[in-house]
Amino acid sequence: MIKILRAKLHGIRVTGADLNYHGSISLDPLTCKRAGLLPTEFVEIWNKSSGARISTYVIYGTPGSRCCILNGAAARTCQPGDEVIIAAAEYVDPASLAGRRQTVLTFTPTNEIASIVTYQTESDGAGGYDFTIEETAAG
Repeated sequence: MIKILRAKLHGIRVTGADLNYHGSISLDPLTCKRAGLLPTEFVEIWNKSSGARISTYVIYGTPGSRCCILNGAAARTCQPGDEVIIAAAEYVDPASLAGRRQTVLTFTPTNEIASIVTYQTESDGAGGYDFTIEETAAG
């Protein structure tokens, strides 16, 4: 088994940090559904502003809020306005890599979805893989 990317939010801005909450990251469920992130799913968070890297789980915030709130201990790693990357992974058999598609969302400074990027891996017919990236504007 290998660990691969399943979904990613690239460049979403932190809208809050609540140290006294019971933990996790609160994300707008509309954004999560568009990317394929599930409630209680573990994600990696990479802070582009500070370099901090953490792991926590997703909880859904208020629909339409465009929130990205770090809670509990995670609140110490990010400040409102920080730009972060949030990535979900899955384990797959390498033989099933061909045909996989992952969704990556990019964001405006106000956490509106700017574009939808699709990663696609296909067999190259010679035992290896081809990889393509397609980007479309959100709309």
